[in-house]
Amino acid sequence: MATLKELRDERLRKLEELRALGVDPYPAKSKRTHTLAEVTGKFDELENKDVTVVGRIAGIRKFGKLGFIVLKDMSGQVQLFLKADTVEPLNAAESQVGMNELPLLDTGDFVQASGPVIKTKTGEISVDVRKLKLLTKSLRPMPTKQDGFTNKEERMRRRYVDMNVNEDVRQRFVRRSKFWQATRKFLDDHGFYEINIPVLEHTTGGADANPFVTHMDALDNDFYLRISHELPLKRLLGGGFEKVYDVGPRFRNENYSDEHLPEHVAMEWYWAYADWHDGMNFMTEMYRYVLKETFGTLKFKLGNFDVDLEKEWEEWDYAEVIKKHYDIDVYDCTIDQVKGALKANKLEVEKTENIARGIDKLWKNIRKDVAGPVWLINTPKFISPLAKSTPGDDNTVQRFQPVIAGSELGNGFSELNDPIDQLNRFVEQQSMRDAGDEEAMMLDIDFVEMLEYGMPPACGWGYSERVFWIFEGVTAREGVPFPQLRHEIDDTTKQLYPGAKL
Repeated sequence: MATLKELRDERLRKLEELRALGVDPYPAKSKRTHTLAEVTGKFDELENKDVTVVGRIAGIRKFGKLGFIVLKDMSGQVQLFLKADTVEPLNAAESQVGMNELPLLDTGDFVQASGPVIKTKTGEISVDVRKLKLLTKSLRPMPTKQDGFTNKEERMRRRYVDMNVNEDVRQRFVRRSKFWQATRKFLDDHGFYEINIPVLEHTTGGADANPFVTHMDALDNDFYLRISHELPLKRLLGGGFEKVYDVGPRFRNENYSDEHLPEHVAMEWYWAYADWHDGMNFMTEMYRYVLKETFGTLKFKLGNFDVDLEKEWEEWDYAEVIKKHYDIDVYDCTIDQVKGALKANKLEVEKTENIARGIDKLWKNIRKDVAGPVWLINTPKFISPLAKSTPGDDNTVQRFQPVIAGSELGNGFSELNDPIDQLNRFVEQQSMRDAGDEEAMMLDIDFVEMLEYGMPPACGWGYSERVFWIFEGVTAREGVPFPQLRHEIDDTTKQLYPGAKL
């Protein structure tokens, strides 16, 4: 079997031969009148009519005066049928090649073909090519599944190859796009404004996460990459907006897992004069809309879970669930009790463990077996420093979280707008941070000052693309087109580009 270098050298030879003929192998201009799916799907309408199609060569054969090319674009594929007596000859100025130059083309090349739509003697819908233009000369052969292109690490490093070899991977990212389109449409249709907010922040907050730090030379200041959209969007409520949202990346300097990536796309919305009950009803409908638009169904088989989003959502009280499973009163327990429950359930116990972190780990141990859909409510205040207290119960906050297929797939609150209460909670979080909890929130005094000017009562909500990953049935790294990987350059690459000093 020929090596990659040998195959590439042969294609480089063809490239130089094309250039010697005067053909530009990478012209800027191309034309298309129909997609390949339209050619096959509208055959009765297009039969014997001229079309111009474009795409990548997936297969190429020549038998004497006949040639056959399998052409693929994003919509599908079609056969190009070439006959020596009807295909126009070389026209180098137009990057047009004829039958004589067909051996200079390879699988992976991009071409443009013009001619009437026909059916061959074997009944295959084809384009009877009259003009064939080279659009891009490829220098590497595209692998196939038969070539063994199955290594996950290699597929993620060369996702552009993966999407060609595995059509289902490309369609996954079509669905991912639909997920965010549907998210935006639902919010837009309900009167929300999309307002893009900064990624770089002096003080970052809105979540329990360890931030990335960078430096801005122009201001000679360190900045954090945002871990959440929350605080800037709530500043917009203080500025007079009533319904706002943003969709974009956020960054959390934490380990990879099947459900988490240090960089991922998320959405948060904030709605003035609404509370958590309004938000829970709104999000029940939003989940149904977004997932139906993305996947075409509301009934899913997710691992061992059968999930039906059309049914009524259950509501679970946080403290009652912990009491039932561990016989621990979350409002009256010691750190030793929490650590004991963690050890008894073979869960990690850290040196810096505190009651809030430990109780959260115990809940997550329950959550992993919940099919849902369930709304988790009445969360303890010490776990939710940015949420509004429940009237008549100062131990809990007005927070709602959806639990589906073993995961929490979002987070919502009646937002805290009491500046004194918020300052006290920030100070408590800062104390936890000073004691070694790197994920505790920072004191954001500017946000407190905004609250002192006044922010209306509001409900807020956020979810990330983890919602998509869960319903798509893939891990986090499989669910994004280009996941971060360790930077590596293999020996073959170094040999192919000796002048690049890799």
